[in-house]
Amino acid sequence: MPAVDLNADLGESFSNYKLGQDEVLIPLLTSAHLACGWHAADPLVMDDTVQLCKRAGIQIGGHPSFPDRVGFGRRVLDVTGREVETDMVYQLGALDAFCRRHGVRLEHVKPHGALYNHAALTPEVAKGIAAGVASFRPDLLIVCARGSEMAKAAGEAGLTIAPEGFIDRAYNPDGTLASRRQEGTLLHDHQKAIEQALRMATEGTVVATDGTVVDLHPVTLCVHGDNPDAVDFVRGLREQLTAAGVELKPARELVGARAPGPAGA
Repeated sequence: MPAVDLNADLGESFSNYKLGQDEVLIPLLTSAHLACGWHAADPLVMDDTVQLCKRAGIQIGGHPSFPDRVGFGRRVLDVTGREVETDMVYQLGALDAFCRRHGVRLEHVKPHGALYNHAALTPEVAKGIAAGVASFRPDLLIVCARGSEMAKAAGEAGLTIAPEGFIDRAYNPDGTLASRRQEGTLLHDHQKAIEQALRMATEGTVVATDGTVVDLHPVTLCVHGDNPDAVDFVRGLREQLTAAGVELKPARELVGARAPGPAGA
């Protein structure tokens, strides 16, 4: 039976600015990546979102970014690999503190926005991320695109990857995400997005913008939780995945057991 993790990037509110429907969406997922304060979130939001994940019994990952709150982490910044490395330690340390506070464990790391896309293509940035994560906790999974520079750097650093597929984004022929700025690259049609998810989960492939069939073989599928109709969409997605015989499991269960250690360690 095929199995896949269902994740979303959450905890992205800040102060009086509320984004997403985390309370309702979290119980529908098997894992979540939480903002670490640099593109979104603040201490109260991080604390609250960790508790929501704990109550729902889903696994928690970090969602570190470029230090770009104004641009929501969607702008590439000119940084060195060393800066990226220490940025990872700083942000993961913040989120991990709240995980420890509530007796849960950080399981994986997924760079956010521009950092995710830049690391997929830029060896220096990818190696900086991998070095930071490996020095912080080498058992953390790296959520990234299979075959990307990020995946290569993670392997060289002794880290395990959880290959990811985006169900509501179009892909380039080389397996990278098509730019949000290109028309038609965001799949607003729910059924088309669900069909892409079903293909990823059962066949491991996606049809690129030029019709090329690209091998992705994702372990985890990302849904975007900041859309007004995200909850209804995810409910429909779960129903159709289940009907197709796809089991929903956390990424950790699909790529290997974690190293032993207490909750929060």
